[in-house]
This record gives sequence, C-alpha cells and structure tokens, in this order.
Amino acid sequence: MVEMKLPDGKILKEIVSTNMPFGKYKGTVIKNLPVSYLEWFWSKGFPKGRLGVLLETLYEIKLNGLESLLK
Repeated sequence: MVEMKLPDGKILKEIVSTNMPFGKYKGTVIKNLPVSYLEWFWSKGFPKGRLGVLLETLYEIKLNGLESLLK
C-alpha cells in the first residue's frame, strides 16, 4: 500500500504570504513568481534554507498544475 503525503499547510501559507527577498523579482509574493524564474533556479540550484524549500515546492506545484492548492 502506497501512503499519500498531504501538503504541508504551513509551507503553502508561506508561499502565498512571503515576498521574494532578492533578485529580479524582489518584493514579489513567491506564489506569483513566473515558471521561467523557478526553472532557472531548478537548473542552477535552489537557495539553501527555508526560501529554497518554498521555491522548490512552488516549482513542483506549478509543474504539476496544482495551483489550486494555493487558494
């Protein structure tokens, strides 16, 4: 039997309430970052720490068409 993991609500809340702290999209709420920016991080490596977790999670959400999780 495969156990299904439920999304971490805390991470989802942070994605919709945290602003990008640096770079081209500084000040943009993380959930509003374009896929192209997330793909760039995917190819170069996501930042370490909590920000990296948020960006990588958002990348997976957008990649899999699960944006409804953020509503």
